[in-house]
Amino acid sequence: MDPEQPPATAPRAGARVEITYCTQCRWLLRATWLASELLTTFTTDLGEVALVPGTGGVFRVRLDDDVVWDRAVDGGFPELADLKRVVRDRVAPGRSLGHTDRAAAARATPPAG
Repeated sequence: MDPEQPPATAPRAGARVEITYCTQCRWLLRATWLASELLTTFTTDLGEVALVPGTGGVFRVRLDDDVVWDRAVDGGFPELADLKRVVRDRVAPGRSLGHTDRAAAARATPPAG
């Protein structure tokens, strides 16, 4: 490596998301879909999204060092909108999620009557 040349990759900036999925259950597609959606939404706020193969029915999402979703604890898989809100609240609290936020607000508002 030439000491005059900068490194080929820049240091990682932003948060790290880790999605651990069960290979026996064939949940890779679900994990990659969530990863793709998070990377598309948080293009510059995330430094890394990692897929980690596991076994035993695991499906866990970590944001930096904190578990934000665990299938065994939370019951099932995260809804995409809910996961995006959790990530947004930690990495970009001022950002609007557009239709995702509007849909959540509509569900939270009781009907007039």
